[in-house]
Amino acid sequence: MINKVEICGVNTSKLPVLKNEEMRNLFQAMQAGETQAREKLIQGNLRLVLSVIKRFNNRGEYVDDLFQVGCIGLIKSIDNFDLSQNVRFSTYAVPMIIGEIRRYLRDNNAVRVSRSLRDIAYKALQVREKLISDNSAEPTVMQIAQYLEVPREEVVFALDAIQEPVSLFEPIYNDGGDPILVMDQISDDKNTDQQWLEEISIKEAMKKLNDREKHIVSLRFFAGRTQMEVAEEIGISQAQVSRLEKAALKQLKKYM
Repeated sequence: MINKVEICGVNTSKLPVLKNEEMRNLFQAMQAGETQAREKLIQGNLRLVLSVIKRFNNRGEYVDDLFQVGCIGLIKSIDNFDLSQNVRFSTYAVPMIIGEIRRYLRDNNAVRVSRSLRDIAYKALQVREKLISDNSAEPTVMQIAQYLEVPREEVVFALDAIQEPVSLFEPIYNDGGDPILVMDQISDDKNTDQQWLEEISIKEAMKKLNDREKHIVSLRFFAGRTQMEVAEEIGISQAQVSRLEKAALKQLKKYM
């Protein structure tokens, strides 16, 4: 769909291409109040929008929707472009188009994120772009947090919260045969064969303990009780619980 000729009723194969001198003249005319110049600038830069939405062709979104949102970013960049700055229009416009599309994708995310978190995340992204522009280097999370005057953890949490979820069935590699999916690359450390064998071993070893030792081990290591809490429940001293626990663990190690 990304390569189709018509998007939102626009024949993309016939879009005009403006030269730098034409762009400058049109911007001067637009700033002088000519509305037709603004329309020509929009039409003459729609190819920028097309080039940007190709980056989002794996999101499962309708191309027409992305194109319309990208056009909003283009119009904003045209209305705010400063001719006095020695910057190419495309250099200024592309980040604004990308930002508009990303905002659209985040706001339409299936995972609902609180407004306060979204606000922090959006501000963090804006600060990131500003610091990259000022320093020509990628800023650290700490630098962004210091600029916003918020804790580093809040910035990390906010940025994580607005990440778009990825399907487990998303293909990440395909050499012509069966594709490798995201789920193929995810390991489960809690349900390995080794873990399963250890659980069986513990159950078998527990059978070798007497009832009191089983009860103490269950309360201490499966229910998360302290020795004092176990002592109060069973009706013995903490020292006795400690002694029985050590003996039980020694027995468990022996049979495991």
